[in-house]
Amino acid sequence: MTALVLLSGWGIDARIWQPLASHWPADLAVSTPDWPGYGDPAAPPLSAPDNLAELAERMAPALPADAVWAGWSLGALLATRLLDHLPAPRALVRLGMGARFCHPQGVTVAELGAFRRAFARRPAATWQHFLRWQLQGEPAPRHAQRQLRELIGETPSAEIATLEAGLAQLASLDVGDRLGAPLCPVHHLAGDSDPLLAPEWRSRADRRLPDAGHCPMLSCPEALAACLTDIARGSRPSPPEEHLP
Repeated sequence: MTALVLLSGWGIDARIWQPLASHWPADLAVSTPDWPGYGDPAAPPLSAPDNLAELAERMAPALPADAVWAGWSLGALLATRLLDHLPAPRALVRLGMGARFCHPQGVTVAELGAFRRAFARRPAATWQHFLRWQLQGEPAPRHAQRQLRELIGETPSAEIATLEAGLAQLASLDVGDRLGAPLCPVHHLAGDSDPLLAPEWRSRADRRLPDAGHCPMLSCPEALAACLTDIARGSRPSPPEEHLP
């Protein structure tokens, strides 16, 4: 049985993957671990929320080398960076993320800086704004917003320090070096209308999901599950050759 590990993004815990639950085939073992500091109830936060070595140590049991890792948004950046600290998986799937978060044609450095300043003043309201922002590319944003609210509630599951560290990682992490020298097969997925992903990076995606934005797990869960299943099945090692006597 093939193992698939799904990793969520900034400000949103593993409950975001629940819409895919009914679409997984029987031959796939899917897990959705929360990042430290996230969840309901929340997993204990890191002693230093931005410490990648400590993050790797905490996440190691949930990220085995014989699995396929699928990271979404900030989760894609973190999963890629953790290849510097953990044994490489069978394959890495990166959903809704380029080599870095900021891009002149997507979310600019200035926009993220303004968002971080707003979050420092009014974290709850700014988090809610982010949820609405990332849903703008879905075919029915208001419906997607209701779905998301039903899944994760009205307040973030993570503490302020964990969320601030995540924003700092969105501002600073650049995994272009690791993508240029991959330690395993890497697959790039994108929603065709992702408002957070620059057109340049959307065009480079190996697979693009039509009628979807940054949150295809809400707008097209069946198509996303099928895509991830196809990649996971393709990562299986070839059966040993049979030698006739």
